[in-house]
Amino acid sequence: MSSRAPLAPYAAVAVTVLSWAAAFPAIRLALRELQPVPLAAARFAVAALLVLGWLAWRRPQRPALPDLLRFALCGLIGIAAYNILLNTGQRTVAAGAASFIVNTAPILTALLARLALGERFGARGWAGTLVSFAGIALIASAQPGGLAFGAGASLVLGSALCMACYVVLQKPLVARHGALACTAWTLLAGALWLSPWLPDAAGELPQAGAATVATVIGLGVLPAAIGYATWTTALGHFGAARATNFLYLVPPVATAIAVPLLGETPGPQTLLGGAVAIAGVVLVNTRGRAGSASAEPPAPRRVPS
Repeated sequence: MSSRAPLAPYAAVAVTVLSWAAAFPAIRLALRELQPVPLAAARFAVAALLVLGWLAWRRPQRPALPDLLRFALCGLIGIAAYNILLNTGQRTVAAGAASFIVNTAPILTALLARLALGERFGARGWAGTLVSFAGIALIASAQPGGLAFGAGASLVLGSALCMACYVVLQKPLVARHGALACTAWTLLAGALWLSPWLPDAAGELPQAGAATVATVIGLGVLPAAIGYATWTTALGHFGAARATNFLYLVPPVATAIAVPLLGETPGPQTLLGGAVAIAGVVLVNTRGRAGSASAEPPAPRRVPS
């Protein structure tokens, strides 16, 4: 029994990477029959049902009013706005390209933390930022409209900015309520913000095929609920610094899944841009890492994906 125990954290990492990576091609697949915002509303309605079940089971401490308002803001920015921008952008941006762009959220988080929280961001951080955004420019130039305002790639980059804002906003909440409870309250808030589009989703889903309906349910269950739970397990075993390194696998895996599922084969420019973007993220994430493994982990970037 003890010889099998070390496999559990690696299994948790595998589930996290696969579920978060599969979200990008799954969104592209569902967008063939659903509009972007109703898709987000339906997906998080499914997630909200799971969240309500978890809250009834675990009964975490209810947040005070100031924290409830902050959770509402987290749900607005990190769930509703993130998914509206991501889904709309993915109408024209390939799944692999979108995953590489979203993977730069830690850099945007570090920049916002520098501005809002006064955290250090030295020469290594700025160099990594420049490298990563050079990679984004390469990816975007291979997508329709490039990085022009309103183009798909710019909307996906906007979703990454939303995720960065969410991480900074959520940071004090994690210390008070714990990672899983924070995710539950944020997902529930996001579902409420998206609920006005549920009637549209209810009108579109009956006309969609069974594969699309199954995809929506899968998006509500796997990346948000199961993926976050397994990510929390990985964080507890490996620590934040080491566990975050596994997330560099998400864009390549998303790209690989999109090839058979969607027939999207990335071109050399997208692959080169993705490699450059990840190199920049690695450069930023490894600055001053000494002693960071025991620090409070940031909220995962892939919750809404």
